[in-house]
Amino acid sequence: MDEFDLLVSVEHEAALFAAACEATGLDAPVPPCPGWDVADLLWHLTEVHWFWGTIVAERRTTPKGMAGLERPADDQLMNVYYDRLGELVDALRSTDAQTPVWSWSGGDKNVAWVIRRMAHETAVHRWDAEVATDTPAPIDPLLASDGIDEFLANFLPWTTDGAAPVGGSVHIHCTDTPGEWTVVEGGEGFTVTREHAKGDCALRGEASDLLLALWHRLPLSAVEVMGDTGVAERFVAHTRLS
Repeated sequence: MDEFDLLVSVEHEAALFAAACEATGLDAPVPPCPGWDVADLLWHLTEVHWFWGTIVAERRTTPKGMAGLERPADDQLMNVYYDRLGELVDALRSTDAQTPVWSWSGGDKNVAWVIRRMAHETAVHRWDAEVATDTPAPIDPLLASDGIDEFLANFLPWTTDGAAPVGGSVHIHCTDTPGEWTVVEGGEGFTVTREHAKGDCALRGEASDLLLALWHRLPLSAVEVMGDTGVAERFVAHTRLS
C-alpha cells in the first residue's frame, strides 16, 4: 500500500477504534490485552499517536528528551485521544514521506515508516477494542496483507526469551488478496522473500486472520496449517510482542 492509502487507513481505523471504545465503556475488559480495560487501551493508543506525531512534527532523529504525556482522568481520555490523533494526522499529512526521522527499525527511518506503523498499530487495536464489544470486524484484506509484510519486516527479529528454534521454513499465503511470503531461519536470523514457494509448513487463510494470528490475537487454528505443525507453532510463538 502507498502512503496515501495507509494514511486514509489510519484515520478510518482510528475512528472505528473510538466508536468501539465509546460503545463499550471504559471499564470493560479487553480480552486480547490481558489485565487491560478499555480505558487502558484508549490511553495506550493515545500515547502511541502522541509519540509518533511528536517525532514527525519535530523532525526528531532521537526520542531522547521527550517529556512524556501525563494520563488524564478517565472522563477526559476521549477528548485527549482525539486531540493527539488530530496532531498525528496533521503531522503525517504535512510532511514529505521521505523525510528522515527516528524509528526503532533496523531499516527505514523516515515518515513513510511511521505512516505504515501507525496504520497497522491502529488497525490491530481497533480490532482489540471491538472484541470488547463482542463484534470484532476483520481488518481490510489489503491492509492486513500489508500488515503481514510489515510484521515480518519489523517484528520477526524480536525473539521471545527461551524460544526454541523454528526448525524449518514457513510459507504464508493469503487466500482473499495478493500476499505470499516464505520465511527461512538461518544463523543470522530470518530471511523473508515475497514469493510462492514450498516450505516445511504453510499458513493459509484470509489476510486478517493470518495477521491476527501472528499478533497472537487469534489461535493458530484460525488459519489452515499444512505440513509440519510443530514448525508452524514454533514460528508463531517465536516473536516477542510485549
